[in-house]
Amino acid sequence: MIEVILLISAAIFGVGVYGALSQQSFVMIMMGLELMINATVLAIVAFWWGTTGGDPRGQLLVVVVLAVMAIEAAMGFALVTAVYRVRKADITEKLKRLRN
Repeated sequence: MIEVILLISAAIFGVGVYGALSQQSFVMIMMGLELMINATVLAIVAFWWGTTGGDPRGQLLVVVVLAVMAIEAAMGFALVTAVYRVRKADITEKLKRLRN
């Protein structure tokens, strides 16, 4: 059973890598990063469930990762919004350089 969950996690991670590397839109890149983090959380939960038999002490790591994921999403979308307001750029190719 753990092999199936890890296989699904690897597939989600692969889709996230493809999405982050192949897209030009900032929002799509952020979505790819979120998929990669979600796949990592799924793998951590699978290992936790498979090795400890569901001991609740292992859940703290997942809660910390989810909190970091929420902060990363908020900071990323704030950065995308700031870049759009200043440069009117919504895709990566419109940015020639990051400094003035």
